[in-house]
Order: sequence, then C-alpha cells, then structure tokens
Amino acid sequence: MAMTTKKTPDDLLQALHARFAKHMRRHPEMHWSDVQAHLERHPAALQALREMEGTGGEPDVIGQQGGRYWFCDCSAESPSGRRSVCFDREARESRKEHRPASSALEMASAMGVSLLTEAEYRHLQTLGEFDLKTSSWIATPDDVRALGGALFGDRRFGRVFVYHNGAQSYYAARGFRASLLV
Repeated sequence: MAMTTKKTPDDLLQALHARFAKHMRRHPEMHWSDVQAHLERHPAALQALREMEGTGGEPDVIGQQGGRYWFCDCSAESPSGRRSVCFDREARESRKEHRPASSALEMASAMGVSLLTEAEYRHLQTLGEFDLKTSSWIATPDDVRALGGALFGDRRFGRVFVYHNGAQSYYAARGFRASLLV
C-alpha cells in the first residue's frame, strides 16, 4: 500500500516549492504563493500529495481548471513505490499465483488520487519525456476493462504509446502516475 513519508507539512511545501521553481515550463504564468495559499486551505490534498511524494511521484502543478490546481506525478519514470501492481482489485484477486500486494486502483484510492486518463497522460508527455524505461497504468474505459483488459502508456522511440494488456498482469517496470485536482 501507499507509504507515508515522515516529512512535516513545511517540508512537503518546501519540496513542492523547489520543484515548482525548477520546472516553470510546466506551469507558466502561475505563482507559487497562490498555489501554496490554496494548498494550505485543503489539508486532505496535502495528505494526498504527501503520499504521492512518499512513493516517488515527484508531484508538480501541470495545469489549472476552474480555480483548482492540477498536480501530477512528474518523476522521470513510473513512481518506484507504486510498481509491480496489476490494474485493479478484481484483476489482482483473479491471479491464481504470485498475487501482488495491491493494485493501481486500490493504491490510488487509498492515496486519495486518480490514475491519469489517456488524454492527461498524453498532456503530461508534452511537458517532458516520461516513462522512457518504465510504463504506467492509465484509466481504462469500462468496455475495455469488461473484456479483461487495461491500458498503459510509455514513451519509446521518441513517441508516446498507449497499449493494452490483461488487467491481471504486472511487471517490475510498470506502476501508475497519480493525478490530483485541488
């Protein structure tokens, strides 16, 4: 399951601020003081961001929607503390052998975050090059999941790919990226 860091709220805000300042291309025309004031009014969001940070996600602001800030995992590779998981609980429980401890959707729910949609994943990839060696489960349409499949994305050969796999599969190099709208 999700790992909580021992960072204090101030430590987390300092880490987020440093990342925000280092990667201004991800959020042009935004100001950290506005983001911080907004976060301080939403303690549940701070807890979710703490979980994202603690599992290796390196969350950063990558957009704004209706007065809310959109945070996303911006680690170069799929977050290390969220790998080797199948897609959802149903898929995990269907495995007869070598069941992983959790699944992407179970972990996301426990963390208070969502998996990226395909459109969100493709948007993230316009802000940098992510998942060059790993891959990330993404939100899957119900009709695909009903047939036993799930979607994941990665970047190879200078292109972003979205593929399918059996939802029960899991690999050491596949995790998931989280999205949080605050």
